Amino acid sequence: MTQTIYFGTYTRRDSKGIYKADFDPSKGELANLTLVAQEPSPTYLAFDQAGHLYTVGAEDGAGGIAAYDQKAQLLNHVVQEGAPLCYVAVDEERSLVYGANYHKGQVLVYRRLADGRLELADSDTHEGQGPHANQASAHVHYADLTPDQYLITCDLGTDQVTTYDVAEDGKITPLDTYKCAAGAGARHIVFHPHYKIAYLICELNSTIEVLIYDGVGHFEHLQTISTLPADFDGANGTAAIRLSADGKFLYGSNRGHDSIAVYSILADGSLELADIVPTNGQNPRDFNITPDQNYIIAVHQDSDNATVFKRDAETGKLTEISHDFYVPEAVCLTFK
Repeated sequence: MTQTIYFGTYTRRDSKGIYKADFDPSKGELANLTLVAQEPSPTYLAFDQAGHLYTVGAEDGAGGIAAYDQKAQLLNHVVQEGAPLCYVAVDEERSLVYGANYHKGQVLVYRRLADGRLELADSDTHEGQGPHANQASAHVHYADLTPDQYLITCDLGTDQVTTYDVAEDGKITPLDTYKCAAGAGARHIVFHPHYKIAYLICELNSTIEVLIYDGVGHFEHLQTISTLPADFDGANGTAAIRLSADGKFLYGSNRGHDSIAVYSILADGSLELADIVPTNGQNPRDFNITPDQNYIIAVHQDSDNATVFKRDAETGKLTEISHDFYVPEAVCLTFK
């Protein structure tokens, strides 16, 4: 049965907005790229269970978030002066949507109305900086839920992971903060499906920090592991991080080395590098595992192509099938 994949993009060159394509899991083939909605640089996408689409959005020179209905018709924008968001996530239980604003160092909470439109409920602005040249100010890069329904943010500018309590009306209260290595640049985090373990991918020093999570907002460091080969000395920044559904393998993408690092997850939740696979494109900003867990698809911001890998469920390793499917300026992909 064909699956539909949605792509978020930048619209700096050829892209017009949000795209979709068909994926045939029996053949591992992508086809039928279609423009779904015109939106300025919709760089991250999230669907709710009803099929509403929430995306990074802009309107009249102001930046924020956009809401679309099940037919990809615009419902509304919620924008403020300045740059738009960089990450969007849905909280079904509380009927909220979360956003991260990299340039403003903000986490934002939106109420989801009955028809799918959004209105701002609360926000928090981070302060601080780090030792790296890209850390002159706070840069919130991720805002999403922990398995126990706390809100968590990753701040690339301050090297901090902050946990918030969320009230039913969307008001947020900081609970705890984890500090990663100085200059590491916390980007995204994922949680193991069985262990009290989280994996934090750090953009600026190309590492993954393995964290023990106590279930009530507090983290402790267990391990740091590189995403790069030992002999690589070029410029690199990490991007996406994904876990296999069975909790046995972890994947992280490199931009510069242009690859996906593959890790086996050991009995204590720590990582062991299994492979580093070239993506055959420039700047693999995002990738995702297909719902059947049999493939990984990576998209490239600078070379406008998607690469399809067959995934071995026993070893976690990837074998490229193709890298020539055109998607303009793609930086996010998700399944509906």
